[in-house]
Amino acid sequence: MRGIFRLLAALVLVAGAASAQHEPPAGRPAREEAFRMVDAYLVSNMQESLGLRDEQFAKAIPLVKKLQRERREYLLERARVMREMRRLLRQGGSAESPLIELLQEAKKLEAEGPERTRRNLEALDALLTPIQQAKYRVLEGEVEQRVRELTNRARAGRAPGARQRNEQPPQE
Repeated sequence: MRGIFRLLAALVLVAGAASAQHEPPAGRPAREEAFRMVDAYLVSNMQESLGLRDEQFAKAIPLVKKLQRERREYLLERARVMREMRRLLRQGGSAESPLIELLQEAKKLEAEGPERTRRNLEALDALLTPIQQAKYRVLEGEVEQRVRELTNRARAGRAPGARQRNEQPPQE
């Protein structure tokens, strides 16, 4: 289950980089498009990769979408809370009350987010055979790997002069 959290965290980074490069800060269309692309890829590969019957596939789609959406919401909200805590701490932490409220919010998210994910995954597992469950987790791992690759590319493209530095031969 940690793998999919890393997948979504990487996706958030990729989407954030794409959004920062191509969209005004007020909107998040690049992020939403990236999320839709991952969802579409996962769903489009599920039936064949897992060997799902048509009726299983039809029942699995809403479960997978809910699982992905709720994981994503958890990660995005947790990232927002962490950014806000970081901002307050940089300001010297003079306002202890807002910091404590954010810490409580973070703890609540850390307890509830993974629990919701577990319940959603159990609902999907109830529809699948053990072999299909294993195949689903492998498919998630493959998607995670692909998103990691995209994240690395986005980071390399975002760093000024990153390509030039990598292409220069080492000095002796």
